[in-house]
Amino acid sequence: MEDFTGGVTEMYDLAEAPPNLFNIMQKAYERSSLMGCSIDPDPNVVEAECPNGLIKGHAYSVTKVCYINIQTPRVSGKIPMVRIRNPWGNEAEWKGAWGDSSQEWQFISSEQRDEIGLTFEADGEFWMSFKDFMKNFMRLEICNLNPDSLEDEEEPADDKKKWEMSVYEGAWVRGSTAGGCRNYIDSFWYNPQYRITLIDPDEDDDEEKCSVLIALMQKNRRSKRKLGLECLTIGFAIYHLSDPDGAPKPLDMGFFRYNASVGRSPSFINLREVSCRFKLPPGTYCIVPSTFEPNEEGEFLLRVFSEHTNNMEEHDESVGISDASDEDPRDTVVPSRPSRRPKVREENEKPEQTEMDQAVRAFFKKVAGEDLEIDWRELQEVLNFALKKEFQFEGFSKDVCRSMIAMLDVDRSGKLGVEEFKGLWMTIRMWKNVFKMYDHDTSGTLNTFELRRALNSAGYHLNANILNSLVLRYGNKDGKITFDDFVACAVKLKTMIESFNDRVPDGEKKAEFTLEEWVEMTMYS
Repeated sequence: MEDFTGGVTEMYDLAEAPPNLFNIMQKAYERSSLMGCSIDPDPNVVEAECPNGLIKGHAYSVTKVCYINIQTPRVSGKIPMVRIRNPWGNEAEWKGAWGDSSQEWQFISSEQRDEIGLTFEADGEFWMSFKDFMKNFMRLEICNLNPDSLEDEEEPADDKKKWEMSVYEGAWVRGSTAGGCRNYIDSFWYNPQYRITLIDPDEDDDEEKCSVLIALMQKNRRSKRKLGLECLTIGFAIYHLSDPDGAPKPLDMGFFRYNASVGRSPSFINLREVSCRFKLPPGTYCIVPSTFEPNEEGEFLLRVFSEHTNNMEEHDESVGISDASDEDPRDTVVPSRPSRRPKVREENEKPEQTEMDQAVRAFFKKVAGEDLEIDWRELQEVLNFALKKEFQFEGFSKDVCRSMIAMLDVDRSGKLGVEEFKGLWMTIRMWKNVFKMYDHDTSGTLNTFELRRALNSAGYHLNANILNSLVLRYGNKDGKITFDDFVACAVKLKTMIESFNDRVPDGEKKAEFTLEEWVEMTMYS
């Protein structure tokens, strides 16, 4: 039914059902959810019939859930009832209490019978008390339909309700967002994170809580079985954010180390989908979907159903650029694009800065030649000469050096003047220091799990989607980032972000480019 409808399925073992199951079924019925029940099959007899008329190994549908008013000589009140249909549509029906023509119906008024549509026919449909339902059936499945499952002309009547749904597609990428479960605390926070705000509690809920149904589905795994790919072992955890505005984006390792989850999937299991229902107080929560082991790649679909509107968004940083982090005293602030105006020395400029400036200018004059400009070939020679002493790598490629030129080439001459070169040199020094800060084993490479932290220290704020793209573009097959790839990545980020920011007011997240402008910008950078 989930494949047919696009809904979210819940499965209940009635021997371990929650105490509010009838309330769950009633609300599901009000929202046009599809419900089915069954009795485990007899291994020796196909569709064996029980003395009470029920068939084992048979898929029954639940067609109505309601309370019925009952009036007897000694007691009156409401009794929870369930109407069930045998798909055979014949006389094989329930023979117990409240079955067709049973004596219990004499205590129900004719008005109530008409209201529930009571008929006594050999059509396979029958009524049971909820108590007998729980006693005789073993499993219940509920397929909750999303709000778009019904066409406009098929909208339910006014007394019918709809689930509110939020949905996000995401991916676990090796070395980037495939952090594994909370057992792997060092990498768990790399997983995608989704923030959800619950405002209004359920109607008629004495505890003033919100019902939330969370379903995590892994995509496209069955189609890849012929390639030897089985379903991943997946699950999710829910964390309460007591101070949503003050919480880090994304939640970092420190948060997960000192905060326990308020809910989680029943288990990590290799099924296509894991779902579970929760009752949570109004507030803001973070859902973290993950595989059990780190570095297991796959795509997923995360869906959240609730009775009232839930505000859901990715709990991640806004993409942007800022000053480099103060974590490392060797860091240098990322310089902005150089101005066409000559630089005026500030009154509080430190003497050591002046000495560095003079040293850079002297070095530039030495390599630039008579034209006092440096092209990509001269830049490649200079950088390889300077940095091969500190890193074991083959040197910067032509494309990377050209991108560096384009990054600071304000007048589009294809060369750098002394001010432009000075800005580039200072930026590369900062990138070098950031890289070394995270290269703890001095291997000349970074684990791609640490790429985000290194880029953050360099002043680049990324979300998981951008990080996935960078890992796929610049990471090698072993999940490592070399120094020259790190620089190439930083150059591209700086150019693209600053080009975007040049065209939009502060705080805006959209810019307009003509095709010509976009091609010119991307090709030159």
